[in-house]
Amino acid sequence: MKLVGMLDSPYVRRVAIALDLYGVDFEQQSLSVFSTFDEFARINPVVKAPTLVLDDGTVLMDSSLILDYFEALAPADKKLLPQTAVARAQDLQLIGLALAACDKSVQIYYEHNLRPAEKLHEPWLERVTGQLLAAYSGLEKRLANAPGESLTQASLSVAVAWSFTQYAVPSVVKAEDFPNLQRHARLAEQHPAFGKYPIQ
Repeated sequence: MKLVGMLDSPYVRRVAIALDLYGVDFEQQSLSVFSTFDEFARINPVVKAPTLVLDDGTVLMDSSLILDYFEALAPADKKLLPQTAVARAQDLQLIGLALAACDKSVQIYYEHNLRPAEKLHEPWLERVTGQLLAAYSGLEKRLANAPGESLTQASLSVAVAWSFTQYAVPSVVKAEDFPNLQRHARLAEQHPAFGKYPIQ
């Protein structure tokens, strides 16, 4: 089984850490959707990271769809999502906010690093920045009373998102304004699964 993509992608890192927690053996192949586009395209013509190639050759993509597959396979003691509807909805709410934060961080990063400076569209940047801050404000409130001692799909997704934002666009989201998120990510990053798959 092969996970294709770079660990500086929060989506790839999210899947790598979750697979480790599920106890799934896999090889991580660091291919970039930019610098190794052609090589990536030979594995998945869509060139979407993460891409997961199963042992039978089936190609899966999109972090949430990949994790949905392994959540279905996981034994009860390895599942990373709650099994009751109410608890699952609460975790999915956190995951949705975390993934929105990832999306908006990526958009801001691309806007500044891939688009020529003379073509930057400030109204778009302001809108995306507002969405990013709204996602983290929602997470900050919800983490106020969270114990955070166990890693679930929700808790790891939040930590991965926060670490990515602080890596990619730290000037946009000031860490000191989000103490609960800082604490949550700091604790998560100490877990061996996070240590095995650091942002690179």
